[in-house]
Amino acid sequence: MARIKNKARDDGRLQSKVYIGTKNGKKQYKYVYATSTRELEQKVQELKTKLNKGLDLTADRDTFGYWGEKWLKLKKIEVSVKRYEAYSKRFENLEPIHDFNISKLKATDIQDIILDCADEPSEKTGKPYAKQTLIEIRNVAKQIIQLAIENRVLDYNCASAVKIPKTAEKSTRRALTEEEQSWITDTPHRAQTAAMIMMYAGLRRGELLALTWQDIDLDAHTIKVERSVSMIKGKPHIKEGGKTDAATRTVYIPGKLVNYLRNIAHSPLGLVCPTVKGSLMTETGFSRMWASYLNDLNIKYGDWADCMQTGGKCPSKYAPIEKPFLIPRITPHWLRHTFITLMYLAGVDVLTAKEQAGHADIKTTMAIYTHLDEKYKKKSINKLDEYLESIS
Repeated sequence: MARIKNKARDDGRLQSKVYIGTKNGKKQYKYVYATSTRELEQKVQELKTKLNKGLDLTADRDTFGYWGEKWLKLKKIEVSVKRYEAYSKRFENLEPIHDFNISKLKATDIQDIILDCADEPSEKTGKPYAKQTLIEIRNVAKQIIQLAIENRVLDYNCASAVKIPKTAEKSTRRALTEEEQSWITDTPHRAQTAAMIMMYAGLRRGELLALTWQDIDLDAHTIKVERSVSMIKGKPHIKEGGKTDAATRTVYIPGKLVNYLRNIAHSPLGLVCPTVKGSLMTETGFSRMWASYLNDLNIKYGDWADCMQTGGKCPSKYAPIEKPFLIPRITPHWLRHTFITLMYLAGVDVLTAKEQAGHADIKTTMAIYTHLDEKYKKKSINKLDEYLESIS
């Protein structure tokens, strides 16, 4: 039982000195202050309750940032470099509470950050943060506080009460339409090979950049995914294996991709998607190549007839003017999603699709297939409606 000793301070407040144990042979005390006896007794009782729960009262001044750094150190040895960098960015998003006392942190403190991110544009996209990003920020806060709980600093995770706004934008990840797929197959560019492989083999960007021609067997119609590239501060680093154990796989590719790859001049031992000098692409290098590719697609397939900025004319790709973007901004994620959608439309079973896509959890594939079921079954019913209307 803690022993309490009260005294009046010069500033008029009351003070209690509570014995909380020993450390390195020295007695440890915790001081509480109040303006009335009743308030003091209440604070002492709260202190006793924490002691009885086994909480470490010597850590009550630890900040959220302090435990965040400890959490990141643990994650650095547990997750991939890419995932660690993502965690670091989400921790940076929580910077407004880094100096907050973690034991006094409230759900509203984290909620304010979530609401600000939902309303204010991010530096990267110029748009408010997507719903999934907001969830990731909250989850990082929750995991940091959970680490402090496991170390007896506090006993309640306030981040669990934080809500994600229903109005938050959902990140856009969709499959390409048949017309958009034809843009990929019909437009030569240095990035076309990357786009074709992501669309017809479902490789992730990191898997694509590490791919060599030795990994491709055109006679067997296969691509072996055995390594991937992680970007560390924008620089590429090859690692054996994929994003997860399931990511190491053999992908069976369609004849359309095989025929395309047969016509690509290459070194038998070289990278499939290298820089112009044949080396691994950096993050900036890939981004610039992709931006150039989208620019070509935009000029070729954009509807310029009604574009007032260019006088209804299609501009030259080299014209020194800011060109409006008239087509969807296709991403590598969209191409991979297209691959999974094509498997669904071809009738590939969900287990095979999971293996071909390299998903670690079949729930991921199931979620995509379920969404596609809802989308295409609705289209089938619409066809019935159209037929009935045509005969009535």
